[in-house]
Amino acid sequence: ELLNESHVDFRQGVEPDLVKREREISQLLNAKAQRQIQLTARNGSKQEIDTLNKEISALEDEYQQVQVAIRKASPAYAALTQPQPLELQDIQKQLDPNTVLLEYSLGDERSYVWAVTPNSLKSYELAKRDEIQAKVKQVYDALTARSVVKSIETPAQRQDRINEADLLFQQSAAELSKQVLDPVSSELGNKRIVVVADGALQYIPFAALSVVSSPLSVAKNTGQLTTDNGQKYRPLVLDHELITLPSASALAVQRRNLENRTVAPRSLAVIADPVFSSNDSRLTKTVKVADTNQESTADDTRIIEHLSTNSSGGLTISRLPFTRQEADQILAVAPSASNLKAVDFRATRSLAMSDELSKYRYVHFATHGYLDSARPDLSAIVLSLVDQQGKPQDGFLRSHDIFNLKLPAELVVLSACETGLGKDVKGEGLVGLTRGFMYAGARRVTVSLWNVNDKATATLMTNLYAGILKVRKTPAAALRAAQIEMMRSKQWTSPYYWAAFVMQGDWK
Repeated sequence: ELLNESHVDFRQGVEPDLVKREREISQLLNAKAQRQIQLTARNGSKQEIDTLNKEISALEDEYQQVQVAIRKASPAYAALTQPQPLELQDIQKQLDPNTVLLEYSLGDERSYVWAVTPNSLKSYELAKRDEIQAKVKQVYDALTARSVVKSIETPAQRQDRINEADLLFQQSAAELSKQVLDPVSSELGNKRIVVVADGALQYIPFAALSVVSSPLSVAKNTGQLTTDNGQKYRPLVLDHELITLPSASALAVQRRNLENRTVAPRSLAVIADPVFSSNDSRLTKTVKVADTNQESTADDTRIIEHLSTNSSGGLTISRLPFTRQEADQILAVAPSASNLKAVDFRATRSLAMSDELSKYRYVHFATHGYLDSARPDLSAIVLSLVDQQGKPQDGFLRSHDIFNLKLPAELVVLSACETGLGKDVKGEGLVGLTRGFMYAGARRVTVSLWNVNDKATATLMTNLYAGILKVRKTPAAALRAAQIEMMRSKQWTSPYYWAAFVMQGDWK
């Protein structure tokens, strides 16, 4: 339904006062959310925080009411008939012979997966929701062990923990694969796999799973996971291109809406390496080149869940050393006359909210992601928080901001941490920034599922854009190639480094 609405401007023909109120509430929400972050970061009183939370909740309710009123009053919305559920044939028409769509539905007693091809539909019964969720949690925890920092842990203890997690991942991923992939393995061949996940499965990169039809064991001499016939565990991405969709009908709706859209005239916009602090060396004009040869650690990640303040009351957010390198390397493979490099003080929320980005086919954000687990709609991409004079400014590009953008991009990449995650693993759908960008007009969105290592992300993204802009691969094929290239590198062989990013949208 969101995609069906996304090509309609509901505000045309609506009372100006209603549109004005929507804008005012959005601005108030941003200001209150900014205040909430500051209070939490400096351990403000419980009373202050509770009062602010109530104010934010009231504003969110009013914002939704105003949006409903706008839609009811909108001639464009009135002219938009309620979309009928798509018939199976309509979905099948979107698929080519080399593509299979897997749609999952998790249930209390049993779950199902439907395999859809251009000329067939088959249903397979799976384990119940609780059993699948338990295995998903094991896989996710093992995958993300490298992003966990324990203050009392020695380097040797950390390495032992990671080694143990790697073995646990192989075992638990194989068991999850048996639950959700083996029943449908006869449909896969070497086809492209389009995944419509449900509930907890939305948090797992299918690229890191595998079809394993034989019993599994760990070889005593190598620790390598093998089957009884001696086959090694083989990630799905080695044999399949993978892409995700929010629903089986989403692709048909999106293709219809974007069918006659004019292609953006310019190539690539990169927004990276914002200025987060008034103490940043760039304010004193003594810019220090980031040491990109430093050892990458678990701290070099792009997620903000817990904030603190500095002595002047500003937020303490670390500069990400490899986003500058990422921006430079990506732009190096793009046509130089038709791209935008917005770094330092140019990497602002105001730029992102302007019409400038609508001129580019590929839009790339390389910065922190801020997660608000209590209110996912206030989660944000973090851009420059101070201007060139060191004055604070709003740098949080939030989900409700993104829904109001007009962004006819072929691909939006959120090279920030856990930007794909939303609330409630049990099945409200992946509520996050992805949905906002697709609503804004992006044909595809690439996001991450866990705390991403900064240096590894820079490497993956450089390879992704080289595949798109130099080799002329489709974005989905380029992501697969970039992941395989990283997997074959000794430094980045763990799926923690290469499997975090998933692409949602059209594979063509």
